[in-house]
Amino acid sequence: MNAETPYLAENTAAMDKMMADMDVKPTGDIDADFTAMMVPHHQGAIDMAVAYLRYGKNPQLRRVAQEIVVEQQQEIAAMRLALGQPLPPSTPSPTQPMPAPTADSTAAHHHPADHAAAPASPAPASR
Repeated sequence: MNAETPYLAENTAAMDKMMADMDVKPTGDIDADFTAMMVPHHQGAIDMAVAYLRYGKNPQLRRVAQEIVVEQQQEIAAMRLALGQPLPPSTPSPTQPMPAPTADSTAAHHHPADHAAAPASPAPASR
């Protein structure tokens, strides 16, 4: 397995989820429709940045990814607040790369980061 395979799988999953979640049926409320499409778009950026933070090593890119997480979360909050929608729960994001596999790692041993909570996608708003 290529060292990049887990990252690519997470990134692809984030993009697939983003595209599916952005497929919103218009409601006739431009503000709500815009927010319903933009929140998953921003969440997709967060999920891709989190995947990079799990595996990426470049210090400059890691800072950019951390900024993406913070800024996109703030923009999601601002959009939801503008419409009086509840904010998504706050969850920690990983800030350290995944450790390199060791000779004693087996399928039975899991790293705590394997189960780290990624930022949750906000539930669609009901009107």
